[in-house]
Amino acid sequence: MDKKSILGILLIFAILVVFSIMNRPSKEEQDAKRKRDSIAQVEAERAVQLQLEQQALANQQDEQIVVDPVSEQNILQDKINELGVFGSASIGEEEFYTFENNLLKITLSNKGGRIYSVELKDYQTHDSLPLTLFDGPETQYSLNFSTSELRTIQTSQLYFTPSFQGEGVVVPGSEVKKGDIGDEKFNEKNPGDSKSVSFKIEIEPGKSLEYIYTLKHNSYLVDFDVKLNGLNSIIASNQSFLSFLWSFDVPRQETISKFGEDRYTNIQYKFFEGDLEQLSQNKSDSESLSTRIKWIGFKQLFFNSTIIAGEFFPNARVASEKYEDNPKYLSNFSTDIALPYEGQQNEQFDMQFYFGPNHYKTLKQYDLDLERLVYLGYAIVRPVNKYLIIPVFNFLRDYINNFGIIILLLTIFIKTLVFPFTYKSFISQAKMRALKPEIDEITSKFGADKAMEKQQATMALYKKAGVSPMGGCLPMLFQFPFLIAMFFFFPTSIELRQQSFLWAHDLSTFDAIISWDFDIPLV
Repeated sequence: MDKKSILGILLIFAILVVFSIMNRPSKEEQDAKRKRDSIAQVEAERAVQLQLEQQALANQQDEQIVVDPVSEQNILQDKINELGVFGSASIGEEEFYTFENNLLKITLSNKGGRIYSVELKDYQTHDSLPLTLFDGPETQYSLNFSTSELRTIQTSQLYFTPSFQGEGVVVPGSEVKKGDIGDEKFNEKNPGDSKSVSFKIEIEPGKSLEYIYTLKHNSYLVDFDVKLNGLNSIIASNQSFLSFLWSFDVPRQETISKFGEDRYTNIQYKFFEGDLEQLSQNKSDSESLSTRIKWIGFKQLFFNSTIIAGEFFPNARVASEKYEDNPKYLSNFSTDIALPYEGQQNEQFDMQFYFGPNHYKTLKQYDLDLERLVYLGYAIVRPVNKYLIIPVFNFLRDYINNFGIIILLLTIFIKTLVFPFTYKSFISQAKMRALKPEIDEITSKFGADKAMEKQQATMALYKKAGVSPMGGCLPMLFQFPFLIAMFFFFPTSIELRQQSFLWAHDLSTFDAIISWDFDIPLV
């Protein structure tokens, strides 16, 4: 191909690029188009929702027309035949209630008495939507057991009666400043309030199953107590454990990235008298735990949902199913926990849920090793983050509001700290460069056939000059734990999440070096 042909192709390519740029819609036109598309999408969704509601109403009306008292009695009898004394509790309509404080908005359902969804009020997703840790009918939440009549009971299929009137309960409390958010000691200094709500199935007087939820002001912890009253004559006498199943799809909260949320989402669990273990972050995984467990955490990059035993869980099974190329969900997490049952007249299982951020200081206050959910790097660098980086970071945060400046000052502090190692490395390298002519002379003098003599002469020269061949490497090696610790700290620090500085939109993640707002045509 000659020069004229190459020049012609380049000119055609340039014309196409210029034409594309000149004819692309203006920013105002693009915004208007996006607005029209959004309105159209919302209207379409509303139309579909309205159609579904109308269809559901029509079906309900049809059922009301068809179902007569005799049919209702037959349905109830079928349920009693299937579930025994719990049969009547399996008939009802699902209703939702809210239970909230200044940090959490929890949606509860009378079907299963379960936590249906949890919203963190102080946080948003990467696209500025309310941040929910889990939500919707895909959530499984059930106490399972067998009766003396060999019937299997799953409370997720039963309808509980709430203990309160209205659609929700709000926990009151005094105003909380930003530095005290989530601090349990805040309630000691400024006595707030706590509220309890319960959902109950009463089979007959003196025989009931009750879920009690308790929430304090300015707290991410939810107390969860399961009470069995007089059920020892109903539950199978040979049953030593009840099963509590909890499962949900983990929604994406951050921008899709294999080096971000995808990398740090998994199940972690703490043994009662042991270390922290975890399932694989990269693939679907499961594990049967036969040793006593203190808590099981469903962890994401910046948030977690954790169930905590009042004392310990005797055993459990945990499983994670990783979703590939799913724009909405990362994984499905599930756990099946054994609750010890002794067959007493009245029994109670005390548990807690933590729904909140992976904030080191907040998690550490509970003295349950929950702060281990915050990834601080490999074992060799974790102490550097724990005892140096985080304390200095928190100290600077008390006086400076700009996180970009905090990072800059923290970097300068670390560089100053490792400067003696850096200086020694530079001095050693300078001495080695100064000795290079003499080393070259030794090399030419002895040649390749006298390697032993050459090495002895070289070492004698190093000793005379006071230089160590490792003098430049070891000081540099000592710096690595500090630098690697910062490398792991910044991407997992929730304080930096969605914080901007200069051109960086989010200090906790990577920014695109170059981005295009138009298409480049290729021939």
